[in-house]
Amino acid sequence: MEDKDFALFIKKVKDYSAIDLSQYKEAQMKRRLTTLYTKKGFASFTSFFDAMAKDKELYYEFLDRMTINVSEFWRNPNRWEIVESRFLPELARGSRRLKCWSAACSTGEEPFTLAMIMSELGLLESSQLVATDIDEGALEKAKRGVYPDRSLRDVPPAYVKKYFTQKDMTFSVSDSLKKHIRYSKQNLLHDPFDTQFDLIVCRNVMIYFTEEAKHMLYHKFSRALKPGGLLFVGSTEQIFSPGQYEFEPADTFIYRKKAAHV
Repeated sequence: MEDKDFALFIKKVKDYSAIDLSQYKEAQMKRRLTTLYTKKGFASFTSFFDAMAKDKELYYEFLDRMTINVSEFWRNPNRWEIVESRFLPELARGSRRLKCWSAACSTGEEPFTLAMIMSELGLLESSQLVATDIDEGALEKAKRGVYPDRSLRDVPPAYVKKYFTQKDMTFSVSDSLKKHIRYSKQNLLHDPFDTQFDLIVCRNVMIYFTEEAKHMLYHKFSRALKPGGLLFVGSTEQIFSPGQYEFEPADTFIYRKKAAHV
C-alpha cells in the first residue's frame, strides 16, 4: 500500500506542478518526504498532497524539503579561488561580455559569490548573470539577499566589508550586486535551457537525481554552453566519461565544452 501511495503522489505532483519525482533517487526522496508529512500530522502521501494542493505554505515547505536548500557563500573556497584566478580571466580574454548561469541557485549564495568575483575582476557591469531555481520561496530569499552570519564564514574579509552591510546577526548583500542578477523560476528536468553560456554553475544538485536524469541534464548543459564554455559542479559530482557530453576535464569539478572541430 505504501508503494502505491507514493506512486500516486508522484503522479499527482507531476500533474499539479510538472515536477517529476520519479527522476529523483527514490529512497532518499521518500525518506525526506515521509519525515515531513509525519511531522505535519498526515498519515499518508495522499492526504499530504491533498492538503498541499490547498495550502501554498505547505507546498513551499514540500519544495524546500525536496530540494534541500542548504547553501553558503564560497562553498569549497579553493574551487572558487581557481574560478577567480584562472577561469574567469581566461573566459574574459575571449570576451568581456560573459553570459553566466547559476542553475538551482537555492537562496542565492552561489550567484552572489559569482557576482562578487566578477565585480572584483571588472566583469560584472558588462556581463549577464542569471540564476534559476524550482523553489519560489528560495528565489524570494535570494532576491532579498539577507543572510545569517554563519553563511559568510568562508567569504574573504575584504569582500564582506565591500559587499555586505551588517545589522545585528544578519548581513545584507549590497544593491550593486543585486541589480546585476536576474532571477527566474525553472524546473531543470522539464524546462528548456537558454544557450550560449560561457559559464554554468550547478553544484550539489545532481546528487539527488537518478542516473537517467543526470545523463539527460549533462546533455542539456552541454548544449547550453558555448564551445570552450565551462560547467562547474559540486564536490561529490564528478562526471564519469565526460566525453559523451562533449566535455573534457578542465580542473577538479570543472568541465570544458570541447571546441567544435572544423
